[in-house]
Amino acid sequence: MPVQKDRLVTEFEKLVSFDSESYHERKIADYLKAQLAELGLRVTEDRADEGLIREGVISHGPEHAGNVYGTLKGTAPGSPILFSAHMDTVKPGNGKQAVICEDGRITSAGDTVLGADDAGGLAAILEMLRVLREDGIPHPDLEVLFPIAEEPYGQGSRVFDYTQLQARKAFVFDLSGGLGRAAAAAPTILALQVTVKGRSAHAGFCPEEGIHAIRIAAEAMASLPSGWVDESTSINFGIISGGTLRNIVPDRVSIEGEIRSLDHEKALALADRVRTVFEETAARYGGSAQVRADVQIRAYRTDPDSETARDFHRACRETGLGEGELVDTFGGSDNNHFAQHGIEGLVVASAMQNVHTTEEYTTVSDLVKVAELAVALARKEERKEE
Repeated sequence: MPVQKDRLVTEFEKLVSFDSESYHERKIADYLKAQLAELGLRVTEDRADEGLIREGVISHGPEHAGNVYGTLKGTAPGSPILFSAHMDTVKPGNGKQAVICEDGRITSAGDTVLGADDAGGLAAILEMLRVLREDGIPHPDLEVLFPIAEEPYGQGSRVFDYTQLQARKAFVFDLSGGLGRAAAAAPTILALQVTVKGRSAHAGFCPEEGIHAIRIAAEAMASLPSGWVDESTSINFGIISGGTLRNIVPDRVSIEGEIRSLDHEKALALADRVRTVFEETAARYGGSAQVRADVQIRAYRTDPDSETARDFHRACRETGLGEGELVDTFGGSDNNHFAQHGIEGLVVASAMQNVHTTEEYTTVSDLVKVAELAVALARKEERKEE
């Protein structure tokens, strides 16, 4: 096989070793830029971090980086293809090390995430580029984008300058679970911030003079759905805080939650329902409520008959992964932002299991298979003459 297993695993170990929690990607960005340049790509780094600083998303810091973007001239005709994997990891992600077991399973030492999300995708793309060059495999123009800060709702890809891109189709290596799958649809995610205001009073002497903000919040939440609303929409209130002392009627409650839906308009409609319920409940008790719903990412659905989907199915067949399966996911990725800029993308399963936990793992065989899939996706398809 053209993929070199030992080289790939060594690369994966190196990528895992970087401390690259979200907004701390400086060292891994420098390493990836050097690797891409060595492989013959024209490489740039944007100023995404500076844009996020201006927006107030982050403050100044020496570990910030921008999105890394590279282009490789094609050796055969064909539509340009974008390959992407993100540079950041979730916490706890500092001090990571890959532990390779005798059975081929790769884990962390147990006190951090492994970082296969998304070192597995990064390693596959780098190996793909090496194989194309070494074996002289024909390919169209290729573009590579390694965003920062994917985990906090794709902040890096949100501010990327898409006028640079030529590709209208993309393969994003960032899906957990079994290989041979790709997400063709992902949800809108709305972040909910609810503030309920009442009036404080002494709970022992004059509770009737107070307006109980926690009671308002509890009644409102009880009248709203929790969990699945339908097969494509969910809602959750995950954080609630309020009150000052146990003998004081609480005058303020803050609640944080989220709505996810594969239908953007459904998500917005549910947010309006949340707003109405809280406002009307608060008004009945003489209080007030404010509900803010911020769009973190927007839903997309890639046509299962698209060129991108056809290429994925072909590549799966070529690498022994069967026909390949297109699925819906309720997790977001950089592809949500790509889709908003007219890019037809799929999020490809890329050798990561139990992500966002210290139980995260991958396997040597899965890493190899994902790299082989990347090569097949990049390779110029040979068409038989009719």
